[in-house]
Amino acid sequence: MSATDTALPASATARTRPRGTLLPRLGTFSLFALPGIALYLAFVLVPVVMSFVSSLTDENAMHPVTHFVGLSNYRQLLSDPSFHRSLGNTALLTAAVVVVPNAVGLGVALLLDRGSRLYRMLRTVFFTPVVLSSVVVSVIWQALLTDDGIINKVLRSLGAEHPPGWLSDPSLALGTVTFIMCWQMLGFCVVVHLAGLQGVPAELMEAAELDGAGPVRRFRHITWPMLAPSVTINTVMLLITAFKTYDQVQVLTNGGPGDGTTATVAFTVITTAFTDNRTGYSAAMSLTMLVLIAVVSVVVLRVLQRREVTL
Repeated sequence: MSATDTALPASATARTRPRGTLLPRLGTFSLFALPGIALYLAFVLVPVVMSFVSSLTDENAMHPVTHFVGLSNYRQLLSDPSFHRSLGNTALLTAAVVVVPNAVGLGVALLLDRGSRLYRMLRTVFFTPVVLSSVVVSVIWQALLTDDGIINKVLRSLGAEHPPGWLSDPSLALGTVTFIMCWQMLGFCVVVHLAGLQGVPAELMEAAELDGAGPVRRFRHITWPMLAPSVTINTVMLLITAFKTYDQVQVLTNGGPGDGTTATVAFTVITTAFTDNRTGYSAAMSLTMLVLIAVVSVVVLRVLQRREVTL
């Protein structure tokens, strides 16, 4: 190689690269990327487009003729009390599911941030509900919380004459469903926060301790800022999971008791589509939910990422 060639900057070398090398690289990229792109188009973009087209019609599985109705379905959503009620239930459930497992999971992670075998076993215990199906978890809790379930039998044996109807009382049912979701997602938050705690530099904690900082100040000024990425991950994942809640409501309460006291948006979408056969209207609901989830997730992600720190 001559001295002139070695003096060329990297960008100039890239510009003089023979065009023949680009085609093999493009072929390799296409070989690996095209299957993923095809699956994304087939299972994400195409269904979204089909749902949007259906939301502009009065499509009904019981009626063979479908008419174009424009934005009528979306206008109807603005005055639909069942949709508003399900939206309110979803908002309450989502707020609780985002905050409670995140906060309690952080406390449990701080307690389990040890290296002994006992603590490793306890981590497995906390994570077990996460790997179970939501339907399985709901069936187990339903057996525990029915009016004649184990919990009410214990309360009666302790002297309670009228134990609460955890799933049959309209004032308690939504709170019970929310508690079960928080319980199931707690293990996920614990594991993510434990991973975040492993990234806190030990020398930084030791230096703060030598400077006289107590446990509270070390947590406030070192641990909490360093856990910002894990808080972001937990918040966004819990947000999306809570917005899509369907299995627990279907198994535990079927949207009741009463008129939709525990119905979420996802439950109302599926009920409208497959029970009422109003496919076009349910498509408008689902797209509205999609936009809400996307907007809220992006806003929350941007806000939480601002407090993340790097060393």
